[in-house]
Amino acid sequence: MDVDWSSTLPPSLRVAGHGVELREWSDDDITELVALYDDPEMARWTPVASPFDTGAALAHLVEARVGKAQGRRLQLAVTTDGVRPRGEVLFFRSQADERDVELAYGIGAEHRGQGLAGRAVRLIAGYVARELRPRRVLLRIDPDNAASEGVARSCGFELTEDAPVLRVSRGREVSLRTWALTRT
Repeated sequence: MDVDWSSTLPPSLRVAGHGVELREWSDDDITELVALYDDPEMARWTPVASPFDTGAALAHLVEARVGKAQGRRLQLAVTTDGVRPRGEVLFFRSQADERDVELAYGIGAEHRGQGLAGRAVRLIAGYVARELRPRRVLLRIDPDNAASEGVARSCGFELTEDAPVLRVSRGREVSLRTWALTRT
């Protein structure tokens, strides 16, 4: 099953609720993108380049635009005011089963501890479930990432019986557990 969301998604997506506004990245966000992702915790838990500099930010934006154009992925800046990025949330088709949609997220160090991850995940999970109607909405989380597991639980995700998913991130293999949305 080859799902293409390019005809389903609006030309420019903005989603607001729960005290956050999710919007697409722009070229004006390069400096903020570097500040968010050039962080040891982001390097530990996400597959983004590390160190994350201006070149990495530009490549990140190109990759985001290509993913959207291909109808396979959408990456959104997490804001509280519709302007200043405080993190990122994204969704993409699962490689394991294209009927499923996976979410991922990261919040910049300066903005952690404010509930932004949970609010952004709740917002995008609801949007994805409502608009794309996947079989399942999933998170794949490293079992050592207690903070992300806490976000998953608070947003209505439950740990599944699925076998761990192995992915390569910056040359090392990581084993991720699958969490499925059970309530929105």
